This record gives sequence, C-alpha cells and structure tokens, in this order.
Amino acid sequence: MPAFFRTIEQRQDASLQRSWRRAQPYLYLSPVMILLIVLLFVPIFMVIGFSFFDNVLVNKNPVWIGLGNFQKILTDRVFLLSMKNTLVFVVLNVVFHLIIGMVFALMVNSRSLGAAPKAIFRVIYLLPWMFNATVIAILWKLLLNPNGIVNYVLGSFGLISDKISWLSDRKIVLGVLTFINIWAGYPFYMISILAGLQGVPGELYEASSIDGASASQTFFFITIPQLKPILISITMLDFIWTTQNFSLIWLLTAGGPSHATEMMSTFVYTKAFTEFQYSQASAAAVIILLACVILAIFYVRNQQRAD
Repeated sequence: MPAFFRTIEQRQDASLQRSWRRAQPYLYLSPVMILLIVLLFVPIFMVIGFSFFDNVLVNKNPVWIGLGNFQKILTDRVFLLSMKNTLVFVVLNVVFHLIIGMVFALMVNSRSLGAAPKAIFRVIYLLPWMFNATVIAILWKLLLNPNGIVNYVLGSFGLISDKISWLSDRKIVLGVLTFINIWAGYPFYMISILAGLQGVPGELYEASSIDGASASQTFFFITIPQLKPILISITMLDFIWTTQNFSLIWLLTAGGPSHATEMMSTFVYTKAFTEFQYSQASAAAVIILLACVILAIFYVRNQQRAD
C-alpha cells in the first residue's frame, strides 16, 4: 500500500480514537442523564405547561388560558398569606439556624474541652438531625399535646395557669412550628461550621493573640472571614430547603388552623390533591420554582467565586 494511503488511514484511526475518547465521558454519564431527563426535566416542563391551561387532568379538553392561572393565584388571599408565612418561616429559620449552629460549633471546637466531652456533645447536638420528619412530628405532637409533658412542666413551675393548645392556637402556632423546625435543622449548620473551624490555620489565632487582639476581634476579623464561603453556601441551601419544606409542616399542622401555618408548599399540595385544581397548583409550583432557581443561581455564582 502506498505511503500516502497509509498516512490517510492512520489519520482516520487517530481521529476515531480522539472522537471515542471525547465521547466516553458522555456515554458513562448517559444513564444518569436519561434518568434526570425522564424523572426531573420532563415533569418540570409538564407542570409549566399545565399552568397555562384550564384545569388539566380533570377536563378532557383543557382550554389554553395563558396567564389566567397565575392571575388567580396571585390574587388568592390564601396564597398571599402562604407567601407571607413562608417568608417569615424561612427568614427566622435561617437566622436562628446560623446563630445556634455557630454557637454550638464554637463550643464543640473549644480547646478547653477534652476529646471525650467533645465526642459526647457532638452526638447530643446532632440528635435532631438523626430523626426523620415523621419521628420529629410524632415526638413534638406528644410533647405539645394539651395533656403532654410541656404543659405539665410549665404548670408545675407556675408559668401557666391553663393548658395551652400549642398546635391549635392561631396566635402562637406559627412560632411553635418555626421553633420545631429550627430545633430539627440547626445540626446541619453546626457540623458544616465545625468543619470550617477545623480548617482555619492555627497560626492566624496565634498571630492575633500576639498582637493583643480581643476574643471579639479575633472572631469578627479572623473566624468570620475564614468561614464566609461556607456560611454563604449553607445559608443559600437552607433558604432553598426551607422554602420547599413540606413533610414536617403537613404532619404537624397541615397548614392549619385556619391557614395560620399555610406555606407555599402546603398550598400547592392542597390545591392539587384536595381541591383538584391542578392547573392552579401548577402555577403556584412554577412561582416556587422561579424563587428556588433565583436562589440556586446565587448559590452557583458564590461557589464559582469561592473556587
């Protein structure tokens, strides 16, 4: 065979090998990508499509109504109340998760504690994170029952005169639900901040002590700047997770009493599976999706800057 043709064949083989090497990662990823498309992206686009029709899945021939469902949802008193409750719920949870997680992480990371006490406190502080939503809901329903241990203890110390219906009183139920979710979620912050604290170089603290910096100055000018990427990341993740929180809220109050703890997630569920208004539920779900996408964009940008 002439050298010219051999050279062409070698080039073709080399080109095929390069193409194969480039395609290999995508072939390995293809099963996961197919699952994501089928189980994630297809339902998302279906819900977005449903939001523009008049009550799909109920009417055999749904009618295109454009933004009509969004108009109904955004003028719905219950939905507006759910937005307000969700905002209050999310902000309070994120703030107190951050404060409590930081305090406990600093306590566990303290040099004054030995190895054994640190291990014990870590297990104790992480206990709420080990329970799922069902266990937490059952536990707190028993504790907060009018005849439960919370009312008994408060009554024994003379702090209350009558039994309190913690999960039935519209004035306090949102605060009670927020407290329970804070208790259930702070360990994520604690363990993340603790991991960050253990990665802060000890030389920085030694230099600050030599320079005569106070404890507060060390905390605000060394600890916080070193933890900033972690704090921003977990805060944004907590915003997204808490906005989508459903199971604990539904199991404890189901959005009641009288919509006092109605969240955007419970509103969507009620619209779809109680009132069978699937198109309006889809429109509300799209609004939640947009809010979460905006938060996700900020999260990704922050991760890129950190990298």
